[in-house]
Amino acid sequence: MDLRSLRYFVETVRLNSFTQAAERLNVTQSTISKMVRQLEQEVGTELLLRSGRQLELTETGRVVFDRGQEMLAAMRQLTVEVADLQTAQSGHLSIGIPPMINLLFTPVLKAFRKRHPGITLTLREDAGQALERQVASGELEIGMTVLPADPQLGLQSKPIISFPIWALAARGTFPKQHRTLKLKALKSLPLVMLSDDFALTRNLQQAFAQAGIAPEIVARSSQWDWLVSMASAGMGVALLPEPFIHRLAIGHLDRLQLVEPELHWQAAHVWRGPYLSHAARAWLEVCDEVLGSGS
Repeated sequence: MDLRSLRYFVETVRLNSFTQAAERLNVTQSTISKMVRQLEQEVGTELLLRSGRQLELTETGRVVFDRGQEMLAAMRQLTVEVADLQTAQSGHLSIGIPPMINLLFTPVLKAFRKRHPGITLTLREDAGQALERQVASGELEIGMTVLPADPQLGLQSKPIISFPIWALAARGTFPKQHRTLKLKALKSLPLVMLSDDFALTRNLQQAFAQAGIAPEIVARSSQWDWLVSMASAGMGVALLPEPFIHRLAIGHLDRLQLVEPELHWQAAHVWRGPYLSHAARAWLEVCDEVLGSGS
């Protein structure tokens, strides 16, 4: 089976689009279509059913897609391990970092560059769930996400940092002289929250469900600085990890730590399988030294 046509097919299915797959692989859409047809001819049956803009896998297509991801991941891992054996002082590491986390890692990047100048880093920004999938497929050797990670992907994880969740709102929203806010108090307050693809939102929704709370969510955004602006304007209460509260909460804003229960935002590295390259191990060591493991 031709690996290139398999790769084009897997990327098309993953993105559910011939056009987006062509853009990601830097080829023309006609090339993608040709390679997928070639794979179908090789297999001897249709793999994709094309209905307008939607793509649907056939039964055979699902098998080829699942096994194809495994084959491509194995080839990427083989390349990494062979290259890692050839050098211990140089190399390349691709790391996935969610936008919510990246600002916290500038000191780590500076320290890593100073200690390992021969290792080049490529940083890819994406939501934590998307990065988990990219690590599982072998596109990235190591990624960062907010725990809990998807258990079905079978990834190994190592906590990096953990911070309590704080409530942020316009001045006068919370009772005076209070330093903490019970979770159940959010039942009567409008909320502005991150979109559903953020692990923080999933964790908060789980906490609301366990507490029997059906909060009033008046706005959602994928930008945490916009949440702070909406909170500042009095639209509602924003719930964010401690570092972002102190970094962005400027002006007439109230800040209270959530308690009963005390909720935490825990970021972690994730990777697949027991093997880590020299570059990845070096990165983890610098993170431990600069940030402290799981602190």
